[in-house]
Amino acid sequence: MSRKLIAEFVGTFLLVFLAVGAAVFGIVGTPEAPLSSGIVGVALAFGLVVLMLAYAFGPVSGTHVNPAVTLGVLLAKRMPVNEAVGYWVAQFAGGILGGAALKLFVSSFGVTDRTGGLGTNGFDNGNINLAGAFVLEVLLTAAFVMVILLVTEKVAAPGLAGVAIGLALTAVHLVGIPLTGTSVNPARSFGPALFEGGAGPHGSSPAWRAWPSLRATCSRSTCLASRPSVRSG
Repeated sequence: MSRKLIAEFVGTFLLVFLAVGAAVFGIVGTPEAPLSSGIVGVALAFGLVVLMLAYAFGPVSGTHVNPAVTLGVLLAKRMPVNEAVGYWVAQFAGGILGGAALKLFVSSFGVTDRTGGLGTNGFDNGNINLAGAFVLEVLLTAAFVMVILLVTEKVAAPGLAGVAIGLALTAVHLVGIPLTGTSVNPARSFGPALFEGGAGPHGSSPAWRAWPSLRATCSRSTCLASRPSVRSG
């Protein structure tokens, strides 16, 4: 159990630091530093990091690194409640450490925050309203968790699960970054928001912390309607 929790803690830290860091350190260029990764680069960063983690930590913990994924797995009756709670604690702790590392770089190491809000999520950017952001995040998280549940079924090809999951996360980020910054992961949102402290336009909006249960539940319902039958064994 401890190895699983350590894997979830380290994996979530790496997801926040590397993937959110791709946005914080270079989603847009500046006159002094014109090189940037752009929306596509940041979306690929999320997908590649999850792909890396899936093969590094998958055999240990399943590489959830996302409380919404853990809730989906719990509702699918693939893990007990006490283990899910441990995963959630480890994931939020890893997200907080990742947010702290990003804050250290922009506050003490001379790095410019290219997002203006430490990679936090938001909806008051003129591109989408609160209702639209809510619906978008529900749909994106539902799609992502559904893919995870389906490609990790017993009837699926396990060797390719990491590729499918990484591509799915890339796709949802390509859609969501221009609108909300893409959450689909409450630990990823909570960590940076905790250190941004609401100073930016997005800040630590409570809505982004209250949605994961609804989003993952929506995903579970969608998956139940589309999953293939599985033989026990």
